[in-house]
Amino acid sequence: MTLTQINDSCYFFDAAVNIGYVHHGDEGLIIDAGIDKSSIKKVIKALQAKSLPITHLFITHAHSDHYGGAYVLEKDFHVDIIAPKFESAIVENPMLEPLYLFGGNDPLKELRNKFLEGKPVKVNHEVDEGEYSFGSFDLHVSILPGHSYYQAGVVIDEVFFAADSYFSEDQLHKHSIPYITDADLTIESLRKAKEVKCVGAVPGHGTYEEDFRDTIQKNIDYHEQLLADLKAYLAEKGSASHEQVVADICESYEVNPSQLSQFLLFRTAVTAYLIGLIKREEIEHRLERARWVFSVN
Repeated sequence: MTLTQINDSCYFFDAAVNIGYVHHGDEGLIIDAGIDKSSIKKVIKALQAKSLPITHLFITHAHSDHYGGAYVLEKDFHVDIIAPKFESAIVENPMLEPLYLFGGNDPLKELRNKFLEGKPVKVNHEVDEGEYSFGSFDLHVSILPGHSYYQAGVVIDEVFFAADSYFSEDQLHKHSIPYITDADLTIESLRKAKEVKCVGAVPGHGTYEEDFRDTIQKNIDYHEQLLADLKAYLAEKGSASHEQVVADICESYEVNPSQLSQFLLFRTAVTAYLIGLIKREEIEHRLERARWVFSVN
């Protein structure tokens, strides 16, 4: 985990899940908190080695890899915690994530793990789209749903901390079927992110780029190709049940989840592309013998 300076006040920790940091005098704002105690402790150690303060935390969205270490900052530093509305409800009640992934059923014990359920923290300030000031920090918040229901990207001191609104090209190909909740909203948010005024951007997974708009366009192209592949699959099949679509698309993209939690993430992602095609009125859906069935219009 390497601390990289972007400009006079903005930094980020280049890691599997990036963590941002902004320094203003006696105040220091961390953006996202990693997945667990180990991750955030490395951040704390690096900041303390440079005598950099820790006073605020901005959580971009309620996936545990982005807030799992927040409880350490709350307990040890009494940070002022800021998060977008709706996402804050999950941060404060983390069992909601395995609960919704499991379709509303009480989650099995194997789903109650740090990858799906972080430790709860109390959010002090809920934000929406717009301009905010906390201490010396002026924030421009953009709501960018599609990966998470009310995910926020934030511009501070001309740097765009973009959360998981887009991924590096390597990350897209690594996961084959990126985790999203709605393909239509994802692409809409990507187009919105391209227009954010800033000197450069840090994604949640990837690295800082001044020319980040090319990477965002590659994200758009990737999602559009997956939508096209899914529509072509349904055209060839004639019709297919939800369970069959998930299994066949995972096989086509060489995804073979070995754990229930992984399967649920990919099931959500494949469903997100089905939702995108439904919203575009390119496929239709219906119920047949208690099965959710899809076909091309």
